[in-house]
Amino acid sequence: MIMNDSDRNAKIKTAQINQALGIFIFTFGIIIAVAMVFTETFVQQMTDLVAGLILMTIGGGMLWKSRHTLKKHKPEKVS
Repeated sequence: MIMNDSDRNAKIKTAQINQALGIFIFTFGIIIAVAMVFTETFVQQMTDLVAGLILMTIGGGMLWKSRHTLKKHKPEKVS
């Protein structure tokens, strides 16, 4: 399958947006996991831990997928 420039640019733009969103979600997951220290009960701590880990997993997956897509579709520079 041959991609034209507009398809390639759309995939690159989508990957860049997903990369930025992945960074935000991953960072938010870290904040939630750190907030676990400031909770009072064991249930609150486990809730924060699980929520933080889920968000970090989603953000990390988005980062990995977007970097893979960018590496695949970025045009190579000719020297």
